[in-house]
Amino acid sequence: MTEERFTDKVAIVTGGAGGIGFAVAQQLLEGGAAQVILLDQDPQALERAAAALHHPRCAVMTADVTQEDQVHRGVTAVLNQYGRVDLLANMAGIPGPSARVEDYPFQEFQRVYAVNVFGTFLMMKHCLPSMAAHGQGAIVNTCSCSGMRGYQLEIGYGSSKFAVLGMTMNAANENGGNGVRINCVSPGWVDTGMLDSILAQYAQSGGGYTKQTLRNGTMDRPSTPEEVANVVTFLLSDQARYVNGANFVCDGGKTLG
Repeated sequence: MTEERFTDKVAIVTGGAGGIGFAVAQQLLEGGAAQVILLDQDPQALERAAAALHHPRCAVMTADVTQEDQVHRGVTAVLNQYGRVDLLANMAGIPGPSARVEDYPFQEFQRVYAVNVFGTFLMMKHCLPSMAAHGQGAIVNTCSCSGMRGYQLEIGYGSSKFAVLGMTMNAANENGGNGVRINCVSPGWVDTGMLDSILAQYAQSGGGYTKQTLRNGTMDRPSTPEEVANVVTFLLSDQARYVNGANFVCDGGKTLG
């Protein structure tokens, strides 16, 4: 899209080094954003992403969203340099292992929650004061169709996404009166590095899924990162100015059956 929906907006995209986050950043820049900050814990991946975007209004920041001191320093640095944060896309996430409840390692459960839940919480916590002070802002969190239904072998990932959905609704209810909208998007299978990791786990456990045999409900393929990013950037834009506390499902109909 080339329509300039994000003129003068300062945006932070977590997980911006790849996958959906990268696609969101690209669309924000194409939409005229004043500045887009890619936040990720992998400096090499950030360098590659910045080189691929090759845009003067794109900056990178290395930070671990599970560490509050790093989140605080990162958001403070953005505020000091640009004066505000208008948009936050919480795209960082990990799948964790595929295992039954009784076999799921507790350390892995904690790790999934640290990134998917605590990371989302910390980014909202430290961006919301600036948004509220300016009387405007939009946040999009990443839920999942796994956070809407109880799928097998997904106790860590699935329950973490249920938590993200709940946090989104709580935060939206608290902050709607401040001019800040908070929504989430729930993808199904998306053709990213995370999907590659999940398929590798399935292969190790004897599963037969491949990208060619996966189905997103009524669709015979995974979605592309760009297709999910279309929904995210809509929710971040003023076109969605009356949308708050919503969960936009982008799963190709996976949750239908």
